[in-house]
Amino acid sequence: MPISSFMGLQSALSGLEANQEAIQTTSNNIANASTPGYTDEAAVMTENYALTIPNGSGGVQLGTGVDVNTISRASDQYLNNSYRAQNTVASYASTESTTLGQVQSELNEPSSTGISSQLSAFWSSWSDLANDPTGPTSQSARQTVIDDGTTLAQGLNSLSDQLSSMQSQVAQQYSDLTGTGGELQSYANQIATLNGDIAEAQQGGMNANQLEDQRDQAINNLSSLGTVSYSAAPNGELTVAFGGAATPLVSGTTVNWPPTITSTPGGELGALISLSGPGGQIDSYLTDLGNVAGALVSTVNNLSPGTPFFNPSDTTAATIAVAATASTIQTTTTGNPGANDVALAIAGLSGGQADQLYGAFVAQVGQDTQTAQNNQQTSQTLLTAINSQVQSVSGVSLDQEMTNLLTYQQGYEASAKVMTAMQSMLETLITQVGAGL
Repeated sequence: MPISSFMGLQSALSGLEANQEAIQTTSNNIANASTPGYTDEAAVMTENYALTIPNGSGGVQLGTGVDVNTISRASDQYLNNSYRAQNTVASYASTESTTLGQVQSELNEPSSTGISSQLSAFWSSWSDLANDPTGPTSQSARQTVIDDGTTLAQGLNSLSDQLSSMQSQVAQQYSDLTGTGGELQSYANQIATLNGDIAEAQQGGMNANQLEDQRDQAINNLSSLGTVSYSAAPNGELTVAFGGAATPLVSGTTVNWPPTITSTPGGELGALISLSGPGGQIDSYLTDLGNVAGALVSTVNNLSPGTPFFNPSDTTAATIAVAATASTIQTTTTGNPGANDVALAIAGLSGGQADQLYGAFVAQVGQDTQTAQNNQQTSQTLLTAINSQVQSVSGVSLDQEMTNLLTYQQGYEASAKVMTAMQSMLETLITQVGAGL
């Protein structure tokens, strides 16, 4: 079987085109080295089908060059899934740590303006009154008791309001994320749209790497809100489950909206539920603070003859208020105006039930905050480590890309030299054949 004199040119041309495409792929990698979500690509070259030339022993095969079979993505699904799972944990810890840190800041303990100092000042003012219940400074001492009691009550009112406001803000944040137009719907819509685009591209035999990068990034973002799992269809579309719900959030090109969200979706949403929901952490803090106010009202009023010092119907931290006035304060039950048994008894409540309950409340907030901060630090360290593994596989290494660029450049130059040599041979052949005619 005769061999075309132009076959060598075709083989050399295939080498030129393949290396040129590989150089273009490398150039694209370098250009996107800092692009978030970009996955390193590689031109996968395969040998063209060989040409079989029959001979007496059965035939020989002659190579016909090279072709770029596909542009591959350097993606490891196991590492990607590990990253998303840890991203969910880290997002939960970060949200919890940030919010509890704000709660601790609102307590402002220890400080001269915190509830602890206000309690101490209140008990001290009763002690000062006991020292001079009817003397020249007694009227001033009585007013100080009223003023310090009012400051304490208003401090509890303010702290309760701040915690309630924070609880509402956290609940609103959850609603914003999960409501129409929120991040959850946005990520779901992105994934569904990209599912359709990827399926269309694959059906048309086109490269969908860029689209798959964008979809992976959207799934990564989604994993910060809650747990994510998915399964792939033969056409490239994904079915994405979210937050442990039985109904998928995304099925191909369809977003199942409104979504089904469990009480423990994980991620940022899980932390927001745990913080703001009924019986959640902020709710428990409000209960604890209410117990402080209730103990304060009951213990002081039980020792106050006549007009109760605190309004007996306002026993919560949000409503506690002083009912007495400087003129209605009584320092004794003996009938002797100079006696001080009541004032001493109330002063003796220092370090008692109200103080102990508030101290336990502050300690609990501090412990919860410290635990949350430790969890955040640990989870973030693990996330960083896993991300480094992901980047070692999927990220662009400029050193490696420069090496690849030199390799493909040399391949291109070698193919060009082959083509030049073949051209010279053909010119010689044509000249000799022409001279013989």
